[in-house]
Amino acid sequence: MNPKNDTMSPITEDDIANYLANTPDFFERHASLLAAVQLTSPHGNRAVSLQERQAEMLREKIKALEHRIMDMVRHGNENMVIADRLHRWARNLFRVSSGRALPATIAAEIRSQFIVPQVAIKVWDVDAKYGKEPFAEGVSEDAKAFASSLTQPYCGVNSGFEAVKWLEDPGMAMSIALIPLRENTGDAASPAFGMLVLASPDPQRFAGSMGTDFLERIAELASAALSRLRKA
Repeated sequence: MNPKNDTMSPITEDDIANYLANTPDFFERHASLLAAVQLTSPHGNRAVSLQERQAEMLREKIKALEHRIMDMVRHGNENMVIADRLHRWARNLFRVSSGRALPATIAAEIRSQFIVPQVAIKVWDVDAKYGKEPFAEGVSEDAKAFASSLTQPYCGVNSGFEAVKWLEDPGMAMSIALIPLRENTGDAASPAFGMLVLASPDPQRFAGSMGTDFLERIAELASAALSRLRKA
């Protein structure tokens, strides 16, 4: 007889775990064992019973779920506030009867409704009667080409963009959002006819990692409102 065949392999922790997982009635037959099992508490070095440890795990899961629910409620409230501000901004644009006053109103309402420290707007390819307005002047061909090249709003630091010079205080623009305005906002390849510049002294206000869905909605509404200034 080969002595190696008589040697039993030692039982491992995996063997025990597999046995217990595949024998659900084990603790029914050994109910007293549950009360005798002692585990280390995560809140200190004291030993606790299996039931107490399970209760602690359940409390931790409940606490984590409560935090998730609170986050969802907070985000929901924030979205409602933003939606309400966007609604008021759009409503005020509809009330502007003067085409000449419209770009300035768009900028002023963004500053007021969304608490943006600095806002500038330029529009080109406008009807001749608006050609000498401040919002239609001072834009180079490079700036127009850059606006058309943006497939979505740019958010981040000022890297020497010409559009930042449209602001009242370019030196305080620590973070910016550049929002192209298009006739067909659903087609990112279509040429831009204007651009909105939002700026803040807070470097994180318009961080490069932020989502741009909200800014795109502003672009859609502003583009629709400004379309009446375009060449016929």
